[in-house]
Amino acid sequence: MNLTDTEVRRARPADKPYRLPDQHGLYLRVLVNGTKCWQYGYRFGGKQRLLSLGSYPTVTLAAAREAHMEARRKFAAGIDPAAEKKAERRTAQGDTFEDVAKLWLQHWKGDKAPRYVKQMVARINGDILPAIGTRPMREIEAPDLVAIAKKIEAREASELARRALETIGQVFRYAIANGLTTRNPASDIRPADVLKPVRVKNHARVSARELPALRTAIEGYNGTMTSLAMRLMAYTFVRTSELVGAKWEEFTLDGDSQRWDIPAERMKMDTPHIVPLSHQAVSVLRLIHQVSAGREYVFPGTGKAKHMSTGTILLALDRLGYRGIMTGHGFRGIASTLLHEGGFDEKFIEAQLAHQKRNKTAAAYNHAAYLPQRTEMMQAWADLWDRLSQPSAV
Repeated sequence: MNLTDTEVRRARPADKPYRLPDQHGLYLRVLVNGTKCWQYGYRFGGKQRLLSLGSYPTVTLAAAREAHMEARRKFAAGIDPAAEKKAERRTAQGDTFEDVAKLWLQHWKGDKAPRYVKQMVARINGDILPAIGTRPMREIEAPDLVAIAKKIEAREASELARRALETIGQVFRYAIANGLTTRNPASDIRPADVLKPVRVKNHARVSARELPALRTAIEGYNGTMTSLAMRLMAYTFVRTSELVGAKWEEFTLDGDSQRWDIPAERMKMDTPHIVPLSHQAVSVLRLIHQVSAGREYVFPGTGKAKHMSTGTILLALDRLGYRGIMTGHGFRGIASTLLHEGGFDEKFIEAQLAHQKRNKTAAAYNHAAYLPQRTEMMQAWADLWDRLSQPSAV
């Protein structure tokens, strides 16, 4: 039987919510606190759907039935009334930050490396959307963004806090350009005004005078492969991740052009990189080949690990007594300093350090820039390293 006005008015709360059915899926839901809500339950596209039609007594039984009938007409026309109402509400409020962030990501990621895109998505999902994702763009203000940055900074991730503000600003600029909002609250904020200053730390490294002791320690280290890895790093000054992830297929050790071609996906700048190999570096690689020949990776891992861990070299240096004095990255700093002091052109050094920012269009050409000069420089560097790291050089 259909509900009456009297039944609706006299309905009292119980220990748990309950329903009073009316007709064709319309019912009155009575909550524990006494609130009475009109709802329409139906199935659309094979899924159970629920449309809220308002609360009693603001919406009377007659008004609820009228709204229910209108919803049924839409249903008969193939329209999901609950989805339509949600879309209308969102339009009235304006696009949410999450809506626009998804559009911006699709636009932004076009020429970006998959690894970089994955990092950006993780940053947005982890730090930004939980705070403002459901908020309409026009309602978000500068203090909301400061709160996000402060929360990230509190976990000692100041650089991530700055990047979060930058990302939010990019989303708002995209929204303005596409008519989705009218102002960018991130433009009202300078990171230096809300975040603590961070002292830039150089990676620990020894001085040239300390190289003989370092080389003696490395060559006497008990872990053969780790010792060889540090020796190769000294001659090539690549990043630790680039070293430990090296595959034999990347190396050309025979012929006139002895080189190491690191593919783009393994480089920080996401473009391929060439490391000309000195005679000394080739000799070290031939020693390594005696141990890991037939394996995919130059420095195979143990257990389930595919290759040596990035922390292996740092741990070895710690065990050798160089904690806080020398790191794997320190080999790059030593090479940069001494090559500059040796009068080598800065553009050759920067190219070999893979510091140059290159877009993907130019990458196929620029990664080989100054290769003859860099080849000569890398041999000169290996000779300099050998000379400086001999006891007589002290």
